Amino acid sequence: MPEDLELMRLHVDALFTHDARGGLLRVNEFGGRNVAPRVYLGRTPKGHVLRVRADVADDVAAELRAIAATEPIVADMPQRPQCGALLRATLARLEPVRQVWVGPAYCVDVEALPPDTATARLEGEDPLLANFPEWRGEVRYRQPFVVALDGAAGAAVCCSVRITRAAHEAGVETVLTARRRGFATRAVVGWARAVAELGALPLYSTSWDNLASQAVARGLRMHRYGVDFHAT
Repeated sequence: MPEDLELMRLHVDALFTHDARGGLLRVNEFGGRNVAPRVYLGRTPKGHVLRVRADVADDVAAELRAIAATEPIVADMPQRPQCGALLRATLARLEPVRQVWVGPAYCVDVEALPPDTATARLEGEDPLLANFPEWRGEVRYRQPFVVALDGAAGAAVCCSVRITRAAHEAGVETVLTARRRGFATRAVVGWARAVAELGALPLYSTSWDNLASQAVARGLRMHRYGVDFHAT
């Protein structure tokens, strides 16, 4: 497994598309529908990664970089960066900050995973997607796409929602009536093994508000290499 700082670089490269200067462009997803955040700060115990959206003026980008450079590099990172309020205030001088995201980022240790049980790998439309109508039409763009089975029905899905050659980011959804029964964990296990077979790293990130998602990460003993902060 790469060092934490390299994992963070792979993570942000998977999350967003970039221009030739390293400026953020859009969310790296099928269709490229959503613009990237104006500033992204990924903190790790070994250093931080800052990216600024390409359309932010150079003088403001320089100010954001200077602010981020003051963030302490510590092993026990708080949930929110100390410089977060100042980053937001700098952006707010230009236009209101509409959204802030903060949460942990993990890498799945495939060698430590339990056996893959009761899952199916989908490559196109399938009756197992009956409980997941929002995923229809996108399966082939989210490969690998794995469904955890509850009998003959799909109970949870895990698929690649951000993809580069080096790393895939997980997207997970569980049917409401099947939550807290281990189906999401099964789906993640099957997905992570499939990603590893492609020669890529399976990465998994969530928000601090999503306690169920964090529980999956703890249950699978994922390696938490850093914490995300981004503001739009």
